Amino acid sequence: MVLGGRVQIFKTKWLARFARREGIADKSLSEAIERAEHGLIDADLGGGLIKQRVARKGQGRSGGYRMIVGYRVKNRAVFLLGFAKNERENIEDNELLSLRGTAGKWLAADAARIQKELELGNLQEINHDEETE
Repeated sequence: MVLGGRVQIFKTKWLARFARREGIADKSLSEAIERAEHGLIDADLGGGLIKQRVARKGQGRSGGYRMIVGYRVKNRAVFLLGFAKNERENIEDNELLSLRGTAGKWLAADAARIQKELELGNLQEINHDEETE
């Protein structure tokens, strides 16, 4: 999906493992950010965090996965946490505070820091300029 080449989309190492295990394609993550860029945010959690639904393979978004994303419009999105709706309803207040702190760090990171984290494997970039994964 092309988002005007503006938004950088990343997933943390933990989220990359979760997505691989659950069969969540990068295209689905990219589509979640495309919706956010069009103002379609499932939940604004404050502090740079949003919650976006991602479809389960072969199903719709409502019964699928919930993704917690550090998000800054037209700038950067970092997928931090994912969970299946049928496994857990929501996140706890203490998790929310921790995730806000983590999101803030990723959203404030400069290009050199992002590059270093990519090289270390702590982040993976999602290429949303192409239709394929």
